[in-house]
Amino acid sequence: MPTIPWLGRAGADDAHNDEQKLEDEQLVLLQRLKAQFYAIPPPLLALTTFALGALTATSTAFLYTRYGRRLRNSEWVTPDYFTRTRWIKGVVTAVGDADNFRLYHTPALGWHWPFKFRRIPSANKDLKNQTLHIRIAGVDAPEGAHFGRPSQPYHAESLSWLRDTILGKVVYCQLLRRDQYSRIVAHVTLAPRIFPGAFATGKVLSLEMLRAGWVTTYEQAGAEHGKWGKDEFLRVEAEAKAAHRGMWKHGVGAESPAEYKRRHATAASLEEAEAARPRTQVPSERGRKVWLRRLLRL
Repeated sequence: MPTIPWLGRAGADDAHNDEQKLEDEQLVLLQRLKAQFYAIPPPLLALTTFALGALTATSTAFLYTRYGRRLRNSEWVTPDYFTRTRWIKGVVTAVGDADNFRLYHTPALGWHWPFKFRRIPSANKDLKNQTLHIRIAGVDAPEGAHFGRPSQPYHAESLSWLRDTILGKVVYCQLLRRDQYSRIVAHVTLAPRIFPGAFATGKVLSLEMLRAGWVTTYEQAGAEHGKWGKDEFLRVEAEAKAAHRGMWKHGVGAESPAEYKRRHATAASLEEAEAARPRTQVPSERGRKVWLRRLLRL
């Protein structure tokens, strides 16, 4: 009587044979690769290995310089940053005047959650010579008290607005050039609300300052207005004037920062400059009270 084969055992034998066949094919392929490798002349193999190592080292150095190296201060900014108008990211650690600030450069990953393993110093002694002095391009803020000169009206308000807007926050700076005070002139944008800065652009800081009415458009020689253009800057400034925002709340008769600097530059002394100061730039409190009393009498 013939024996009937067990179907399950036959299937297992077929699977085992397939696996053995695959292993044999892989072994043959590996032996062929070894033979081809040993057939390569040793000088050519050494040259290829050296070339791959050099390419890897060069690529690593480029990526580190481009994305990983931190600019400790303004002296670390080389001319190629200006030639290529490079963008950098950082955190604002101090706002010393109404149109410039200190930036702690934070390249690549490691400075923010969820991948935070690098720390931004908070003590002044640890921040010394560790920040870039940035001058915001395209705008001019009311002058503070310098070199014995009194500050302009609205300087304190303009400075307070800028501090509230950027101090301790991430900003992006497109580096343009150095000015006569060794500051880095840059276009500045705020961090996007939702998407990372690599995929989206935040609000332009200079236009936001103009819109709030705390600066004027910088129009002197060498002014940079970027892709937005001077006309856009002037349009936003005119809009703030018409809405009586910021320094324009009492009208457009206020002395501009450019006029303030020109008055002091042409005067022979501080007394002469003060004598030439416009007296109608900000209505006095007494004048407003007199106007109110006259209105109530009608």
